[in-house]
Amino acid sequence: MSVTIFVPRDSAALAVGANRVAAAIEREAAARGLDVAIVRNGSRGMLWLEVLVEVRTEAGRIAYGPVAPADVPGLFDAGFLNGGVHPLGHGETKEIPFLKGQTRLTFSRCGVTDPLSLDDYRHYQGLKGLEKAIALSPADIVSQVTNSGLRGRGGAGFPTGIKWKTVADAKAEQKYIVCNADEGDSGTFADRMIMEGDPFVLIEGMVIAGIATGATKGYVYTRSEYPHAITIMNEAITIARNAGVLGASVLGSTYAFDMEVREGAGAYVCGEETSLLNSLEGKRGIVRAKPPLPALQGLFGKPTVVNNVMSLASIPVIMDQGAQFYRDFGVGRSHGTIPIQIAGNIKHGGLYETAFGLTLGQLIDDIGGGTVSGRPVKAVQVGGPLGAYFPRELFDTVFDYEAFAARDGLIGHAGIVVFDDTADMLKQARFAMEFCAIESCGKCTPCRIGSTRGVETADRIAKGIEPEKNRELLTDLCNTMKFGSLCALGGFTPYPVLSAMKHFPADFAPAPLVEAAE
Repeated sequence: MSVTIFVPRDSAALAVGANRVAAAIEREAAARGLDVAIVRNGSRGMLWLEVLVEVRTEAGRIAYGPVAPADVPGLFDAGFLNGGVHPLGHGETKEIPFLKGQTRLTFSRCGVTDPLSLDDYRHYQGLKGLEKAIALSPADIVSQVTNSGLRGRGGAGFPTGIKWKTVADAKAEQKYIVCNADEGDSGTFADRMIMEGDPFVLIEGMVIAGIATGATKGYVYTRSEYPHAITIMNEAITIARNAGVLGASVLGSTYAFDMEVREGAGAYVCGEETSLLNSLEGKRGIVRAKPPLPALQGLFGKPTVVNNVMSLASIPVIMDQGAQFYRDFGVGRSHGTIPIQIAGNIKHGGLYETAFGLTLGQLIDDIGGGTVSGRPVKAVQVGGPLGAYFPRELFDTVFDYEAFAARDGLIGHAGIVVFDDTADMLKQARFAMEFCAIESCGKCTPCRIGSTRGVETADRIAKGIEPEKNRELLTDLCNTMKFGSLCALGGFTPYPVLSAMKHFPADFAPAPLVEAAE
């Protein structure tokens, strides 16, 4: 009888040798005359355990990790095909504390199924949301999404239902659904994990969005740095098209929807929706002035829904389980679940999907296990390279859009990067300005010039040149960029700079002079 073994094909697992581990398992099984079937699944998101190998047994899936090719013979000797005890064993995968504590809605299949098996997808409740959506009117779909409380998971937190209704009400012969998969923030990988580990959920979400708004064409815009995600998405689109999930008659209905993947050239500013649309049209990726809004005049001047991967991938569960089911998760005005990506100097880094409401302290200390270096946590940056730095004194902050805004922070794409007490926050502030200067599209002066002046000013502070005067100048530059920039690149760059100055003033003070010994 064949034994099923799961070895991830996720980029994080590939980076630490997943293909070599899969090949080693295949060779060892053949040498021992054992019948095994290797499934290349997505990642479970426990990145410190990659390569995480799972074996399907009568007791459930048993996990072993991190597995290297050299470990494979020992695993066979220990009888891992039957869930045998081994130093790399973790028991049932679902009982691993990091995974057990999660509320997995969007990521319920990620790491569980073969990403390119539509049968697997259907078996684990896939396409249920689309089937229910087809039976509703477009207006009822929009109402359900609105009532769920879903807000944009790409950073802005704008209510998804309002955006959909604007496009649905617009009069045009052609409308578009654009998925913003240009995941450029440091410490973020949720979009990539979905595209590589459960691509059909993104396809299903985009089809539902098309039906709801009257759009018949969709584009997934992602970055060139994601070759594996691009390959898997393209294969999944072909499979979905051949199965009638995409095409002239979606699941045999009167609705038509098709889609394709477009690859960007790696410009960070193309994560901003209007820059992204310019790039999709074959133009230079620069920011457009708004209005008009993309919902009215977007791609090729037509009404366009621009949603993040996480927003669209949340739609199938909302349509399947109902708006109230989704809305009941979370706190305040932050409804549903959020896939939090924990990275940097952290012991247990990875993806943790949970309802809004945990505190930063719980995420860093309890779930993340503190720093991998063993040193005290000095700061965490939430929301990518443009997110604010929070000190331990703010670790009681609840993961919620309004709670972060109240403390001059932002959730963004929910990436957390952890720094220990060796971090120099002046250097981190300088990096934010340098990052902006490099990535600016150049259209607006506050972003283009302000960031360059910001780097120069930070350098003067570091050299002890008129530190007080230059700290005031840096603050002034931040205010100009925050309120004068056309888009979030220039507008959010002040968040890491001002927070570093506010919470870590000692790092911005001139170094004391050391007197020469007599």
